[in-house]
Amino acid sequence: MLEITVNGERKKLSQALSLAELLDQLGLDRRRIAVEVNREVIPRLHHAEQNLRPGDSVEIVTLVGGGSQARGAAPVDKPLVIGKFTFQSRLITGTGKYVNFEMMRECLAASGCEVTTVAVRRERLIDKEGRNILDYLDLKKLVILPNTAGCFSAEDAVRHARLARELLGNLGNSGADWVKLECLGDPKTLLPDPVATLQATEQLVKEGFQVLVYTSDDPIMARRLKAAGAASVMPAGSPIGSGQGVLNPNNIRIILEYLKDGDSDYPVIVDAGVGTASDVTVAMELGCDGVLLNTGIAHAKDPLRMAWAMKYACEAGRWAFQAGRIPRKLYAQASSPMEGRIVPASS
Repeated sequence: MLEITVNGERKKLSQALSLAELLDQLGLDRRRIAVEVNREVIPRLHHAEQNLRPGDSVEIVTLVGGGSQARGAAPVDKPLVIGKFTFQSRLITGTGKYVNFEMMRECLAASGCEVTTVAVRRERLIDKEGRNILDYLDLKKLVILPNTAGCFSAEDAVRHARLARELLGNLGNSGADWVKLECLGDPKTLLPDPVATLQATEQLVKEGFQVLVYTSDDPIMARRLKAAGAASVMPAGSPIGSGQGVLNPNNIRIILEYLKDGDSDYPVIVDAGVGTASDVTVAMELGCDGVLLNTGIAHAKDPLRMAWAMKYACEAGRWAFQAGRIPRKLYAQASSPMEGRIVPASS
């Protein structure tokens, strides 16, 4: 009878064995392990030559990860529902500020968006080359979201919305039924005028519009806008075009808490201030249902590459939110398992 130790456990052998015979007896693939005998590594080619003796200590190790491996395809998410509209993409992009219509069209395609915003402007019916933006928008794939950008009163915003509904109705685009409402307070900050925004929301809802409202990150105002019938409340991450990202995540969290209380599917979309992909991810990880952006892509050094980045950032942030982040801890916690460690040399 031969007694040895294998990975810290006593093992009795009925007869003398070589290391190779022991490993075969244990059913181990010798290509996928490393072995020590008495703290000396025995190369695989010499396993058959290594005869085991009484009292030998054998360590058999393999490689392990820090956790279970993810399997299968990308997670399936429920669609984004805003009023009567349903979308797979949670990224909404704008059409302004691009160097040309061709670049705009390529970036919209790369972003994967199903919704794009357009402003209503009489001076932009055609450009200097006689082209209209509508020639570069695939109206069979994109739902147009008209916005009231540049309006500084409830009256002007309502007028713009009515004109947009007439125009898109003539084109047969379903975007005729909704509007992104902006009622700005001043041209320097482009922050919303809360009183005019609420007034315009109430009026447009009465006229049958599905209203997506650009607002500040004030939770009380957000709650009032939802109560007024807004199809979606869209708090600013930071001032329009500033690229500062989400400056006040705590207020966004409170808005989400207030607006989703008893109505978990109510869409809250961060609108304005997004500068790069990480800003989109932050917004989505907070639990927002989508992000609306324009300048972050259009004014990037490489707009097309940034459009791809924004697409994947939106998806990554959404999946991370659904997965649930780990708690923040003051001290370290090993990711590799503590069980099965090689016996320390000092023991």
